Amino acid sequence: MSKLITLDNGVKIRVVPVAGTTAATVLILFKIGSRNEEKKVWGGSHFIEHLMFKGTKRRPTTLDISKELDRFGAEYNAYTGKDLTGYYIKVDSSKLTTALDLLEDMLFHSKFAPAEMVKEKRVIVEEIKMYEENPIMHLEDLAEEAVFEGYILGRNIAGTAKSVLTMKRSDVLAYRDSFYRADNLLITVAGNFPAKTVDQIKKLFSKLPKAKIGIPKPELVNWEKLQGGAVRVQNKPVEQIQLAAIWPMFGKSHPDYFAAVLLAKILGGTMSSKLFVEVREKRGLCYTIRASVEGYEEAGAFMIRAGLDAARLKLAAQVIEKVVVQVAKGGITPAELKLAKDNIKGGLKLNLEDSSAMAEFYGRQELLYGEALTPDGFLAKFDEVSLVQIKKVAALILRADKRSLAAIGPYANAGALLKEVVSTKTKV
Repeated sequence: MSKLITLDNGVKIRVVPVAGTTAATVLILFKIGSRNEEKKVWGGSHFIEHLMFKGTKRRPTTLDISKELDRFGAEYNAYTGKDLTGYYIKVDSSKLTTALDLLEDMLFHSKFAPAEMVKEKRVIVEEIKMYEENPIMHLEDLAEEAVFEGYILGRNIAGTAKSVLTMKRSDVLAYRDSFYRADNLLITVAGNFPAKTVDQIKKLFSKLPKAKIGIPKPELVNWEKLQGGAVRVQNKPVEQIQLAAIWPMFGKSHPDYFAAVLLAKILGGTMSSKLFVEVREKRGLCYTIRASVEGYEEAGAFMIRAGLDAARLKLAAQVIEKVVVQVAKGGITPAELKLAKDNIKGGLKLNLEDSSAMAEFYGRQELLYGEALTPDGFLAKFDEVSLVQIKKVAALILRADKRSLAAIGPYANAGALLKEVVSTKTKV
């Protein structure tokens, strides 16, 4: 049974026992991401994540950290999002003591040596190039830049080469200290962990000082006031066009959020979804096409993306638009809604067989929304969605005047793209 423990200094501990495994995962989350950054530390959340692996006083180098985990066959990494940063280690449960000690050491005793910071800046610049030069990876960045135009939430998580290279060490450390603190920290342990685990966590993390000032608040986005109509293009000589249509929507705390997830599943979440059948199966216009929802606390985005043959882009755009219009007008059947619900149920149950997935499931909910539904409670939210509700959500989100576009292909500017994908006359 999952349980939440809060220490006197504000540290939260979520324990999730999982039977039938010898593995355990410890996931440490901080509520800090790119949406919290001022321009002088744009990319700073991601930069800090990298630097946590560059050595502590007790483990002076990156190799000292990695060798300690590699000898146990551990799985470990970190990631940065727009609203959180996470560090995790999955290990045989008998080695969990080492994993916890190492994470505490990294997160609160890393040296942030000036020479390592200079070197790591160059590493991140190469990472930025890798994403920008990979159309499949970069399309989502362009799409969110378009839909959240003018807001920090639309910025690239990694920053730009210029913002990373010009960041000052003093600014990075000040930014880190504003968020890497006891009352902004959640530790989730999932799996078959020893009984002494909670006591060890308390011993390691109760010594963190209690914060004396509040946590800086991020800029909030009123999704209803987002205009739509923005276009972002990366001019690249490719034959397969990466195209995304994206709409603003409410965030994860909204009562209709689960309906929006089901809507994405019906439109382009499976091989039997509307877009997959109409665009790929019936006409062979693409290899991949999918719909998805990205939800933040107060706002989100609904996106359709596809890799399309440049020579048949007009036809593909017309077919996609036709399907979207039909769905926005209520073209969803009871059978399609049931299939989407069943798909989500089955997928979640399979996914949560893994301790690391269970840690993510509980940890993200707890960190961002202050509570964590059980898997059954989470799935019950989907069961509650009615056909009337999902049709209402489709009409609310999929409005032509709220749509923005992003594309990677041989287009000199937004106008060149719009000629190909808007108001086409192609017969479908």
